Amino acid sequence: MSERCDNNCSGCSEECSERKAELMTEKAHELSNIKKVIGVVSGKGGVGKSLVTSMLAVLMNKKGYKTAVLDADITGPSIPKAFGLKQRASGSDLGLFPVESKTGIKVMSLNLLVESETDPVIWRGPIIGNMVKQFWTDVIWGDIDFMFIDMPPGTGDVPLTVFQSVPVDGIIIVTSPQELVSMIVEKAANMAEKMNIPILGMVENMSYVKCPDCGKAIKVFGESRIQSIAQDRGIKHTASLPLDPGIAAACDGGKIEQVEGVWLNQIADMLEQ
Repeated sequence: MSERCDNNCSGCSEECSERKAELMTEKAHELSNIKKVIGVVSGKGGVGKSLVTSMLAVLMNKKGYKTAVLDADITGPSIPKAFGLKQRASGSDLGLFPVESKTGIKVMSLNLLVESETDPVIWRGPIIGNMVKQFWTDVIWGDIDFMFIDMPPGTGDVPLTVFQSVPVDGIIIVTSPQELVSMIVEKAANMAEKMNIPILGMVENMSYVKCPDCGKAIKVFGESRIQSIAQDRGIKHTASLPLDPGIAAACDGGKIEQVEGVWLNQIADMLEQ
């Protein structure tokens, strides 16, 4: 970056890294006005990334913000099921329209475009990456305060495509207490730092089980490591989700918008600020 940089790339001829990143970013649909984009990532699958994405979208919606979820997990989309969405997405000559949940959260997912939600997606990486890019460029999102992108696990084609093509304001990393998972989280964090994407917070899922009789927190998967990882990374905002059959049942039943809990309030307050 030049010392004389005024952050206005349109009138600059310098070939700095910031300008190159700006030039690679795709524009959203002309009828979309998206203020903040938050990626929800994990180093591996099965840690509850889609759950956290859904719950954060619901929380921000309850705060009065217009929220949306872009399901970038093309080969394993689960967002529509969590929200109980059965109808197919529609479109016109202008573009695709997202499907709205019961409380008005806009959702776009491949499972809203295929005939059956159990149809497998047998595509190679570049095709999957292009599909995710089209969810950003071809979908008419309208006015959105917070868009949450449910990323596929790992550090492969799709996360790279999102980080390079979409103006992501920051990411939330989802993990679980096992040391193996925590090690893999480091990979996701390192990728974000190399792509100059701020890490806004961390959420540890399945952190504990609350005893129904005495209320004691039982750490089924061992001691939590979220605080030590966050401290090493300089991440200020963390949250822990319990292993709760009620939450699982809400996801399976398409009733994620009915889940009540304060677990992610600190993360939501941080996003609001």
